[in-house]
Amino acid sequence: MAEIKVPELGESVTEGTIAEWLKKPGDKVEQGENIAELETDKVNVEIPSEKSGVLQELLKEEGDNVEVGEVIAVVDENGEAGGGSSEEKSSEEAAPEKESEAKQEEKQEDSKEPAASESEQGTKEEAKEESPADRPVASPSVRKYAREQGIDLNEVAGSDPKGRVRKEDVDKEVKGSSKKEEKQPEKPAAKSEKDEFEGKPVERIRMSRRRQTIASRLKEVQQETAMLTTFNEVDMSAIMDLRKRRKDTFQEQHDVRLGFMSFFTKGVIAALKKYPLLNAEIQATEVIKKQFYDIGMAVSTDDGLVVPVVRDADRKTFAEIEQEIMDLSLKARDNKLTLKDLQGGTFTITNGGVFGSLLSTPILNAPQVGILGMHTIQWRPVAIDQDTMENRPMMYTALSYDHRIVDGKEAVSFLVTLKQLLEDPENLLLEG
Repeated sequence: MAEIKVPELGESVTEGTIAEWLKKPGDKVEQGENIAELETDKVNVEIPSEKSGVLQELLKEEGDNVEVGEVIAVVDENGEAGGGSSEEKSSEEAAPEKESEAKQEEKQEDSKEPAASESEQGTKEEAKEESPADRPVASPSVRKYAREQGIDLNEVAGSDPKGRVRKEDVDKEVKGSSKKEEKQPEKPAAKSEKDEFEGKPVERIRMSRRRQTIASRLKEVQQETAMLTTFNEVDMSAIMDLRKRRKDTFQEQHDVRLGFMSFFTKGVIAALKKYPLLNAEIQATEVIKKQFYDIGMAVSTDDGLVVPVVRDADRKTFAEIEQEIMDLSLKARDNKLTLKDLQGGTFTITNGGVFGSLLSTPILNAPQVGILGMHTIQWRPVAIDQDTMENRPMMYTALSYDHRIVDGKEAVSFLVTLKQLLEDPENLLLEG
């Protein structure tokens, strides 16, 4: 027998939740073949089998929390696919043996004149009761669960066609026992869910591990940082004109679309070089000013927000940035991001504009002290001078920052610098 354990998951990740079993007991598995999907705080990880054989038993159920190194399944290296568990086989094999033993006992009793004493008969009956063949068929995990619930498996009727007792059968017995022991409460019971919502229908959904982590960390940021947000607006005319003239040539040369993110990434890096405290973090009583630029790109997925990182973005071209952003977005959509894709990051950009957001106050991605929010582009009348008004494509930008180390002057100046760079793309190319 080979044990399947939860592998090392990466830095600071010590546990996860069984999201889905990809194999079931009796299935044949090859070495390296994935048998389960584990949901962690950051990404989903597939757990492979270290040995080839037949999946004998699942020790954990979907939704159970497990720690690194914990045994979650057992593989029989000599088993045959489609076979039941060892307990099922032993009970089936024991049945014909029991019958033959009974026949032999009958013959022996007929040949003997004196009958067995009462004590001998009692011993035989006790042995017969303790025989493995008479024990209810159930997996070790179900037996353990039944013991924890104080349920005798001999009193549980198995719903399986072969008589195997499952966890659901134990749960039914638990509910039945609790109903019998119910007593009339002395005080009025708390309102039921139905009463709480006055009889209106509701649906309770368990939060995923990732959603719980997101909620916890966002709350921590609000409690542990002095977060403040400042705003500005950018005239996107020059960038939109440049993209219109260059996008076809750019795509032909680099096989990737020229979007807005590469412009903003380059602009952010240039502004960070001018105001380095926004590219820092606080550790105890020290400020760590980072002299590298790993820019996080917030990506929305069905399971929640993730922030993959474009590493050394200052050394990448526009095309390389666009390509990496596209690759990371596809990996996020297909749930293929690795822990390495998400670790680190010195500053984050989030683009709520793709969903139509006009204005927002983004929350810091700790331990970073700055995050830029991009928003939807809207055509608005803009005063060019005292006598002229023009309709221009305008975008509101928002910078949330940790006021413990970043002063308002630096934050406002950062956004002004970014605005100037974006409104003059040639200057952006020189500075970025």
